[in-house]
Amino acid sequence: MSRVSTVLRHDLPASFVVFLISIPLSLGIAAASGAPLIAGLVAAVVGGIVVGALGGSAFQVSGPAAGMTIIVAGMIDQFGWPATAAITVGAGVVQILLGITKVGRLALSLSPAVVHGMLAGIGVTIVVGQLHVVLGGTADGDVLTNLSQLPTQVPVWGAVLIGAIAILTMVLWPKVPRGNIVPAPLVAVTVATGLAVVTQLNVTTVHLPDHPLEGLALPEMPSGGALAIGLAVVTVALVASVESLLSAVAVDKMHNGPRADLDRELIGQGAANAVSGALGGLPVTGVIVRSSTNVAAGARTRASSILHGVWIALFVLFLAHVLELIPMAALAGVLIVVGARLVHAGHLKCLKLHGELAVYAVTVLGVIVLGLLEGVAIGVAVAVVRALYRLAHTSVRVEQQDGEWCVDVGGSLVFLGVGKLVRELRRIPVGQKVVLQLHIDFMDHAAFEAIDDWRTGYERRGGQVEVHEKDTWYSRARDGEPGRRKTIPWVGRWTDWERRTFRMPEPREPVLDGALEFERMSAHLIRPFLAELARNGQRPEQLFITCADSRVLPNLIMSSGPGEQFCVRNIGNLVPVHIESEESEEDSSVGAAIEFAVDVLNVPTIVVCGHSHCGAMKALLSGSAEPGTRLHSWLRNATSSLARVDGTDDLELLAAANVAQQLDNLRTYPSVRKAEAQGKLRLVGMYFDLAEARVYLVDPDDFRLVQLESLA
Repeated sequence: MSRVSTVLRHDLPASFVVFLISIPLSLGIAAASGAPLIAGLVAAVVGGIVVGALGGSAFQVSGPAAGMTIIVAGMIDQFGWPATAAITVGAGVVQILLGITKVGRLALSLSPAVVHGMLAGIGVTIVVGQLHVVLGGTADGDVLTNLSQLPTQVPVWGAVLIGAIAILTMVLWPKVPRGNIVPAPLVAVTVATGLAVVTQLNVTTVHLPDHPLEGLALPEMPSGGALAIGLAVVTVALVASVESLLSAVAVDKMHNGPRADLDRELIGQGAANAVSGALGGLPVTGVIVRSSTNVAAGARTRASSILHGVWIALFVLFLAHVLELIPMAALAGVLIVVGARLVHAGHLKCLKLHGELAVYAVTVLGVIVLGLLEGVAIGVAVAVVRALYRLAHTSVRVEQQDGEWCVDVGGSLVFLGVGKLVRELRRIPVGQKVVLQLHIDFMDHAAFEAIDDWRTGYERRGGQVEVHEKDTWYSRARDGEPGRRKTIPWVGRWTDWERRTFRMPEPREPVLDGALEFERMSAHLIRPFLAELARNGQRPEQLFITCADSRVLPNLIMSSGPGEQFCVRNIGNLVPVHIESEESEEDSSVGAAIEFAVDVLNVPTIVVCGHSHCGAMKALLSGSAEPGTRLHSWLRNATSSLARVDGTDDLELLAAANVAQQLDNLRTYPSVRKAEAQGKLRLVGMYFDLAEARVYLVDPDDFRLVQLESLA
């Protein structure tokens, strides 16, 4: 689909939906702030066009935000409206400087539990507030006040009917065949407005000022102390920046498109505030309500945000009477469904499994009771406390087995956990044989001294202590070479680890010792995950086809774990062409794996991964495989790859071309073609450079290697 077609089919209708919602919100925020009504509309236009064009989030919609209402109202009382506009200009300059200094990316450190909790809290706030509008009343800015007043709200049945029609349309329209061509919010507003016009229902509609441009006020320098003015500028800049970044991070979790560049987003927000203040508009921030509506309405590019700003300007200036036909209850019905969808029940199960439910719940309650920034701050504080607890938490298990005492220590061993460890060690009777097993990822000096002092004293009293560890934190510290960074316990040569740990020069049996080491050091850590997979079955995210080369580690380079990767390995990462015959002599194991992955496991992605220094490609290029051997027969499946680079002696080019050829071979399988045509399956070519330890994507047309950073 071309870019123009995408804009016309998806972004154009989505922008109109967002525009319809932005008008009443912008007017309401301006009125609540004590600013001229036109100031809210100016901010909406500038936020849509300027941030849409310059910002780092393709789907975020910016404009005046409810979270800034109290701050702006206070500044108007203190400095007056024209001076507040000038403060907004200064805040925009500060935001640009923050974006240039790359502080925006810090928002990526935010816990997902906090982000989901923030979205859920906002969703509840939206639903409770808009219920008043559907009942024919007006919403208060405080969610608790809205809740307490709901039972006393006298329903206006015309508004209730309009709101109910909008809600039902929002829910049912996506179930209509090919209904997604027109966004549900647009259909809901159109149907509800049409009903109100035809039946002449007496309901509140959108209200715009008769002469909007008369309310414009150009900025003036604030009068007062430099400290007060500077504090106001910094306050607006920081609050607007935090709210925008939180919204951008949250919006990224609602779509599968490009991720936001948060530093660029700050620069775009700063430019918008500078322009909005200069034109007499309210401060601009990224707004989660409009942004989530934008995603829900089917936007595909930043054109939706830009167009929504254009529509606001055109309609307010030339077609205000058309907008004034729209019932407020219709817009409220749309917002209720959008808000309800922000409370995603599926997140609760996932967060519970990861032990993050408390962070989520605290954030939700904080946003509802105290406000957006306060709720997020409380959620972040709880998440930090939990992280510190996990960092300091050390598991210590002491048990007697076969006449010796076994002490299992896991986690990060820092000074905060030393007391617990020493208490457990001192429980062991003197004169015994003790095996101290350390499967830890970090040990500080206090922990080392505690263990070493106990070991020395215990052996002095006739005991025997053996320290077994995989990452040699204790051994290196005794040798005067302590580690300084956390380790990755599953990376490294077995024989190197064996020599460091046991200090035994004689050869050992790596297969049996490796299995025993897994059972002793790792099995109990991974057992709960494997037990759950055993009960629930596998649901891998990808079929990964790669070479049998021992230097290629699929789970490591894809950062995947048990149950996440269905893997096929063979010489040269080859996919034999599908042959419509069950009696074919061709190797059918690869084809069987492909069909099982696509038809039974429903994997959404198939990856073919080649690699540098590939022995199979070297044999293919040199023709060194002897005729009549199984290797020679198998490499015939790669002759098409060799033909693609005919005449070259570039081994790495052949390896990349081979990946592209195997993607073509995959498409000879009916199940692959069908799933890809239905949009259920994606084929990806990858290339792993052994020397650089770097993963590239392979361009299937010219075999060019594309760095992942260029796509981020």
